[in-house]
Amino acid sequence: MEGDCRRHYVRLLQKCSHVNRGTLWHQTHGLFLKKGFLSSIVILANHLLQIYSRSGRMNTARNLFDEMPERNCFSWNTMLEGYMNSGDKGSSLKLFDTMPERDVYSWNVVVTGFAKAGELSVARRFFDAMPEKDVVTWNSLLHGYIENGYAGESLRLFKEVKLSADVIVLTTVLKGCAKLEALKCGKEIHARVLISGVEYDSRLNSSLVNLYAKCGDLRMASSMVDHIGEPDDHSLSALISGYAGCGRVNESRTLFDMKSNRCVFLWNSMISGYVANNMEMQALLLFKEMRNEAQEDSRTLASVVNACSGLGIIETGKQFHCRAYKFGLIADIVVASTLLDMYSTCGSPNEACKLFSEVKTYDTVLLNSMIKVYFSCGRVEDAKRVFGRIENKSLISWNSMAVGFSQNGCPGDTLEYFRQMHKLDLPTDKFSLSSVISACASVSSLELGEQVFARATIVGLDSDQIVSSSLIDLYCKCGSVEYGRRVFDTMVKSDEVPWNSMISGYATNGHGFEAIELFKKMSVAGIRPTRITFMGVLTACNYCGLVEEGRKLFEAMKLDNGFVPDREHFSCMVDLLARAGYLEEAIDLVEDVPFDADASMWSSVLRGCVANGHKAMGKKVAEKIIELEPENSVAYVQLSAIFATSGDWESSALVRKLMREKHVNKSPGSSWAEC
Repeated sequence: MEGDCRRHYVRLLQKCSHVNRGTLWHQTHGLFLKKGFLSSIVILANHLLQIYSRSGRMNTARNLFDEMPERNCFSWNTMLEGYMNSGDKGSSLKLFDTMPERDVYSWNVVVTGFAKAGELSVARRFFDAMPEKDVVTWNSLLHGYIENGYAGESLRLFKEVKLSADVIVLTTVLKGCAKLEALKCGKEIHARVLISGVEYDSRLNSSLVNLYAKCGDLRMASSMVDHIGEPDDHSLSALISGYAGCGRVNESRTLFDMKSNRCVFLWNSMISGYVANNMEMQALLLFKEMRNEAQEDSRTLASVVNACSGLGIIETGKQFHCRAYKFGLIADIVVASTLLDMYSTCGSPNEACKLFSEVKTYDTVLLNSMIKVYFSCGRVEDAKRVFGRIENKSLISWNSMAVGFSQNGCPGDTLEYFRQMHKLDLPTDKFSLSSVISACASVSSLELGEQVFARATIVGLDSDQIVSSSLIDLYCKCGSVEYGRRVFDTMVKSDEVPWNSMISGYATNGHGFEAIELFKKMSVAGIRPTRITFMGVLTACNYCGLVEEGRKLFEAMKLDNGFVPDREHFSCMVDLLARAGYLEEAIDLVEDVPFDADASMWSSVLRGCVANGHKAMGKKVAEKIIELEPENSVAYVQLSAIFATSGDWESSALVRKLMREKHVNKSPGSSWAEC
């Protein structure tokens, strides 16, 4: 009779557990207290404890747990798991330490909880302390390492632990091999699968397809797909991604088109394959087709937002931002990160900053992206604050700071952060080294820059193109153009970066003809010039007064290369014409620019007027500058000088008086020297 009663109330609790109604739970709890069941029947108390803990009511669960006169291992494990799932790892640890006895499940809860939270050192410590290790806990730690970016550590753990791996463990470590593109190790595990006679399932087969596809062994990947006859969506998705990863996009599309009723995984693989191969428009067209057949997920949105970044179409990107809100995907960290990158890449850092203020959860990748965004709009202090919020700073985090400081004219900060990286014994890569060498170039410290390059030589990066390009910049900014050319002549030049560095170096040192000659050689070498290239060669023409060459290059930029000159290109061309005395042409160019000309552009014309003795025109230009920027001291000083040189001392004095009345102060000159 007592057994029947017990079973009846257990079934009642099980029904309650499937209904999220707090009132019903409390009524049942009260009934059991009244009848004295909680103090006499442990299984009933445990079921009620489980209901409270799984619904996140840990305070109520704890009160019930403390009232229970008798507890078993299930009671302790329920509380342990409840604390861990609610994020209260501290209470979970305290409870774990006071447990009278622990079973395998107790250890699994703690190891899995800390692994999922990314606290892998703690998870590993508990795993090592387990008196009897089991396959489930082993797999949890292996999976934790892979998901947190430590696939290599996962493979080491797999080799260290002498347990019989089941199909789930083998599937996990194959995923780690794929992430590392460790084909040899993956083949060893595949051989182990064959020898041990482990029965294939769809996940294991998909992992093998993914391994071979990611490692470029498409023959084996196709063989694994053929092995199962009708491949599942995961296996086919891995093969599509594999072909796309090797640039064989047409074959990817053929596989994709062979399947009917395609799931979101297949659509994602094909869309991301297009994006990875710089076929962004095809990716967006395929997404449009997808909407008639499947519902996008976070990975889909991340891919199409990346496509918008590649095409520079911010309006379409904003539409995807709205879709992320509509379908509740904006909270996904990957989606948020790609949106931040899109706004930054498309020149809308303020939109990125606004989005960041709305994001509730962060990871290191997202915060690294935000550091770059803040630096891109000159918000150096905000970038520092974000860096301070990163708990586990990666090498990318440190490099983002070093590069950002260098780009924002903060060489001292660049050198200080590099010193801290060295003190923390962090690895040195090409990005950190190039940023520090550029910082040395900014302060014309040739000796320090050469010391940093010596470190690049020690770590084997002296031949790296990015580092060598920074060294060229260092030599040229320190006046040693011939040394910069020697570096340029000996390095491998696979893109425009070293060419731009050398052309700009010639320009800033007044070697205009050499810059133009190198620009011609760049075209012969098949390297397409960029906006930066044209800026460098136009600057060279400007410094050397090569007006005709400058005109030809300015036109070639528009007609032959399809670039729309930006503010810097127009400013340089205006300065070139004004210096050479072509003032009417310079003024026409200023008035024809496709944006509002600023005071700095008119100041170039004013300097040309003064240098070439065009006082009447100079007076008009100076008045124009004062109208645009009433606090611009240069215009007042130049206008006063124009009146003075023409003998109109009264007007000159009036301009000076006007400066005092408007509290416009002349910017003092300055100089510095390295001691």
